[in-house]
Amino acid sequence: QVQLVESGGGLVQAGGSLRLSCAASGGTSSTYAMGWFRQAPGKEREFVASISRSGGTTYYADSVKGRFTISKDNAKNTVYLQMNSLEPADTAVYYCAATSSSTVLVPTSIRRYDYWGQGTQVTVSS
Repeated sequence: QVQLVESGGGLVQAGGSLRLSCAASGGTSSTYAMGWFRQAPGKEREFVASISRSGGTTYYADSVKGRFTISKDNAKNTVYLQMNSLEPADTAVYYCAATSSSTVLVPTSIRRYDYWGQGTQVTVSS
């Protein structure tokens, strides 16, 4: 059973940066594709970014492309989300997710993920 713990959220002004971390335990991150999702108040959870098992392939939602970077350190069993040029629209609870399925290299669908963290709040003020 994989457990995921996010950290690094907080309050930042528009234009600022944050780096989220997701530490995995109970499994080896190199055997999981991992992703970041977010959920704003009153909205559905949405895909942000995903990274393949090896870390060599990434995929981003159009809304964050060019501003966010997902990366993975398999030696530390940790995935990161570097968020730059933050906007008020990025305000949400951010969730880390992992899947052992090899069907899709960089999954974007919530349904493809087996394990979820508890979430970390990111608030961007204008």
